[in-house]
Amino acid sequence: MHKTRPMVAVVDDDPRLLDSLEELLESAGYTACCFGSASGLLDHGLSNLDLLITDIGMPGINGFELRDRVKSACPELPVFLTTGRHEIADQGGAQGVNGFFRKPFDAPDLLVAVCKALRKSRDRG
Repeated sequence: MHKTRPMVAVVDDDPRLLDSLEELLESAGYTACCFGSASGLLDHGLSNLDLLITDIGMPGINGFELRDRVKSACPELPVFLTTGRHEIADQGGAQGVNGFFRKPFDAPDLLVAVCKALRKSRDRG
């Protein structure tokens, strides 16, 4: 069975951001599944995901750690990092990710990047 809507996971400890991203992704034709923490996502499992958007600065497992865990479990899964802390953005910590967005990010830019990353991973698959 082929699912028609790509599944995008969003991990962020800011509930307002989760809501707005969920709305944005759903309106663009994706299925969004939102988690308030990295462990929430890991408990849920990665099997149905097509793309991950995660905040970097979170309590517990941060976005870099989550990316590393996800990449070892699902090397093909595109991962986007977001942060409101600009110093992190400048540390070159964005290596090994498909997209990097500073908050507040531009919704159309994010959707274009998501679309491109999904197309790329589909072409590989």
